[in-house]
Amino acid sequence: MLTPKYFDHTILKADATKEQVSKICEEALEHDFASVCVNQYYTAFVANKLKGSEVKVCTVIGFPLGMMSTRAKCFEAQAAIEDGATEIDMVINVGALKDKDYDIVYDDMKKVKETCRNKAILKVIIETCLLTNEEKVKACELAGKANADFVKTSTGFSTGGATVEDVKLMRKTVGENMGVKASGGIRDKETAEAMIRAGASRLGTSATVEIMQ
Repeated sequence: MLTPKYFDHTILKADATKEQVSKICEEALEHDFASVCVNQYYTAFVANKLKGSEVKVCTVIGFPLGMMSTRAKCFEAQAAIEDGATEIDMVINVGALKDKDYDIVYDDMKKVKETCRNKAILKVIIETCLLTNEEKVKACELAGKANADFVKTSTGFSTGGATVEDVKLMRKTVGENMGVKASGGIRDKETAEAMIRAGASRLGTSATVEIMQ
């Protein structure tokens, strides 16, 4: 059954204004969504808006390309946590994965996870639209080895978003004890329910209110 706690209510566009972000927070509080997901600039603003509620503050890191240094990602994650983030959605280094530099990909995830410590959960965005099935499996395996809390399909800013097939593959790879977040292109109830049936335990979308209605 589709419940509000499946949803990370998301606003990540470059021209997002305080008024728009504030509206997202108000909607999240009204519907009791799992989190509000924003860029780092708005983390403290959102944390203040959601203070005292059960709605989590989710901040994206290394977004949307994932091609900055691990050092930069850790700095950004630490800043987000200090500003009130309790969930971190980090983009992997897709190029390193494709080069089969698995130690680099793993170290990237592991060090951000260490930065999160017990203060924030880590969701690892693998950007499935850019990967082969073999690469998707490898990314999920590395995320599990790094003790990430979730694997996530997409940023929503690349060539494609979540698919049922990718969610099924990710769930099969990580098993039942790790979260799978589907994001990118989820704009109606039917798609949301299909993702959950495929194995998603969290959904990221900006169309959350419309879906729930």
